[in-house]
Amino acid sequence: MQTNDQTIAQSVELRPLAEILRDKLRLSEEEFTTYGKYKAKIHSSSLSEKQANDQAKLVLVTGVSPTAAGEGKTTTSVGLTDALNLLGVNSVACLREPSLGPCFGMKGGAHGGGRAQVAPATEINLHFNGDLHAITSANNLLSAILENHIYWGNDLDIDPSRLMFLRAMDMNDRSLRKFKVPSRRDLLLDAGFNITAASEVMAVFSLAEDLEDLQRRLGNIVVARSKSGEFITARDLNVDGAMTVLLSEALDPNVVQTLEHNPVIVHGGPFANIAHGCNSVIATRTGLALADVVITEAGFGADLGAEKFLNIKCRQTSLKPHAVVIVATIRSIKMHANIPLDELTKPNVEALKTGLVNLEAHVQNLLKMGIVPIVAINRFESDRDDELLFVTKKMRELGVECNECTHWADGGRGALELAESVMACITKEDCKNFAPLYPTNTPLKEKIASVAKNIYHASGIEFTEAAETELNDLQQRGFGELPVCIAKTQYSFTADPKRLGAPNDHILPIREVRLSAGAEFVVVVCGNMMTMPGLPRVPAANQVGLDENGHIEGI
Repeated sequence: MQTNDQTIAQSVELRPLAEILRDKLRLSEEEFTTYGKYKAKIHSSSLSEKQANDQAKLVLVTGVSPTAAGEGKTTTSVGLTDALNLLGVNSVACLREPSLGPCFGMKGGAHGGGRAQVAPATEINLHFNGDLHAITSANNLLSAILENHIYWGNDLDIDPSRLMFLRAMDMNDRSLRKFKVPSRRDLLLDAGFNITAASEVMAVFSLAEDLEDLQRRLGNIVVARSKSGEFITARDLNVDGAMTVLLSEALDPNVVQTLEHNPVIVHGGPFANIAHGCNSVIATRTGLALADVVITEAGFGADLGAEKFLNIKCRQTSLKPHAVVIVATIRSIKMHANIPLDELTKPNVEALKTGLVNLEAHVQNLLKMGIVPIVAINRFESDRDDELLFVTKKMRELGVECNECTHWADGGRGALELAESVMACITKEDCKNFAPLYPTNTPLKEKIASVAKNIYHASGIEFTEAAETELNDLQQRGFGELPVCIAKTQYSFTADPKRLGAPNDHILPIREVRLSAGAEFVVVVCGNMMTMPGLPRVPAANQVGLDENGHIEGI
């Protein structure tokens, strides 16, 4: 069954992408490779020869804690990009690649919606240009080499009971979270899978500056401990070169177009709830080299994607935002007041008063890091003017501009007010005082406590014995200067997905600590969070198929 998004997309005739790359990004045909008429990869190596655009500005789009009502963060990123181009600003969006896990699971595709979407949608959501497959293959090559080394004599004296690296696949399959595999003789090894978007190889891929940096980071991935307790790396196994070869073509960023024929770079796809949630550094730098304003998006709410963008990606790359947009809807605000999904369209200013605490908390969190954000209210047909005015007034009391947007229905024209606010924010330098939440030399435990207290509003943190032991060991071994990447439910500031709003009386329970030495951060797993998601009772895959003309529908 076709969705409204598919019907709208099919009503628009796309431009050959090569024309857009020549006309809008000033690329020669030697600087990109097309994959059919509407997809391409930009040769990142050729861009290093171009003069950097020192005046280019970076805009981050984030959101409130997501709800079943939907917020439209990607839709807003696309609508804002189209609106800026309508204003005469050379603008490019840089988004993450969708994963097949949510595409066939609960969330569905990730390409925007209505008249603010990226095309060709089905190809972007399904396989795209093979990047996710390359990342999965590189990950699983390392797993195979690790276990093969143990099988053939174990010259590195690896402790088979202390393996630290999991296989990966780009699909939700809870049955693969943990199991045992046979090795030589009667030896059984503990094994399991991450979803590819949560793997360290995905993080390395997304944070690498170039091929040389990619191989350095891949080589640093810790896969096990020796019997004497020393870390064993991919470089020790002499597999970092082969992994780099598998990823070398994928490292060039993909480019597609909006329905208004503006370029969109889609590259790198780490989840924000269990990974660091940002598109690739190479994609961001490519956008900044080719455009005047780059719109990038960080996954889920500002407590996850934006926090990790600011404290991991910006810290590692010296990038910084020149404006930050928080996306919300009237419906999602009501839902944070525990209003049922089927009652969200009913007028209810009292619910807005209660649910607004979530949006206010995200705003206050960014203010703590020296950022004055802009709020974008993604308007639905059921929204009332008095409800919108109430939210706008409350935001302005915090010193924050609030804009109503209708880009789903109207495309770029529906986000012109937001685009003007973004340009004003850049001019006023509303983000000039940005500083990461914690200094680099802060001990790991204090970094976790800082995020828990200042971003999640927790009253404290609580470790399992194993997690605290691992954390102390990493601190003593010299990894204390790494940032922390907290894996936590996206639905709440707490580790309990059912606690909506902005609770401040909770303890953050830390179950597990994992070193990602290649990605250069420490992963902190909270509560019941899983790095291999499961499928819902009714997966989105049940709605996907081919129509009588052989066209894909249901994504």
